[in-house]
Amino acid sequence: MSTISATPAGLGGLPVVTLRAADGSAADVYLHGAHVTSWCPAPGLDERLFLSAKSEFRAGAAIRGGIPVIFPQFAAEGPLPRHGFARTATWELMGVRHAEDGDAIATLALNDSAESRAIWPAAFRASLVVRVGGPRLVVALTVENVGTSPFSFTCALHTYLRVLDVAHAEVTGLRGTKYRDAADPGVLRLDDEAVICVADEFDRVYVGAPRTLTLRESQRSLGIAIDHFPDVVIWNPGPARAAALTDMEPHGERTMLCVEAAAVQQPITLQPHERWHGSQTLDASVTHDSISPEGIT
Repeated sequence: MSTISATPAGLGGLPVVTLRAADGSAADVYLHGAHVTSWCPAPGLDERLFLSAKSEFRAGAAIRGGIPVIFPQFAAEGPLPRHGFARTATWELMGVRHAEDGDAIATLALNDSAESRAIWPAAFRASLVVRVGGPRLVVALTVENVGTSPFSFTCALHTYLRVLDVAHAEVTGLRGTKYRDAADPGVLRLDDEAVICVADEFDRVYVGAPRTLTLRESQRSLGIAIDHFPDVVIWNPGPARAAALTDMEPHGERTMLCVEAAAVQQPITLQPHERWHGSQTLDASVTHDSISPEGIT
């Protein structure tokens, strides 16, 4: 029988929502950051998100792994705290329910506050909907301007995917897309490779990226579908940088690869009463047989 529960008994005592669909697929979502920390799709129920064993679960700290919500600023590309404040804010749980097909769904919301307006003077309402069922996890972010002045923002779903060995994982579907590298962010280059392989530190923003990608491994694959996020970020810290991260477990970079739906290159501007919506769907049902050298067929 399917169940949905909310409990304050998460790591660090932080409130967590546990979603379990009728078929047994499950996800955990912390109110701290509206942060998805676990996803086990059916069938098989293997964990598909990376979460560092050294992640800090406390007020004011970002969780290392899962799916951090990056808003209203990507990285250090602006005056706000790195990756904005949404990932360390406490979101409000608006509701949990089951759909008619048995999927489990949670909705969380974040409104502007005196604290947020002190560093970013915008009147906003953000909501995150997390849906789990069968082989799929859907995470959808909506931002609404509820004020009287326009504002601009960048954002991302900073998805840490668990891989068996990053040295033997590859991303397909980005051939022919322009990207900028973190080491030289002012230059756009064309990626002409059929697959992306990560051997060391890798940090790129793919601009105007395709809507479907695939993460392929030797024994499994994962489909990634993106809606209304114009960009895709591919990131792995590499061994040297990972060793310097106090909240990254030893050699954790070997079992993770971030593939992120993002709006980075061109900020999104909302006029009063306008709304923006974007989503990312992870699909564990994608198989090697359904994938061409250029991605999902």
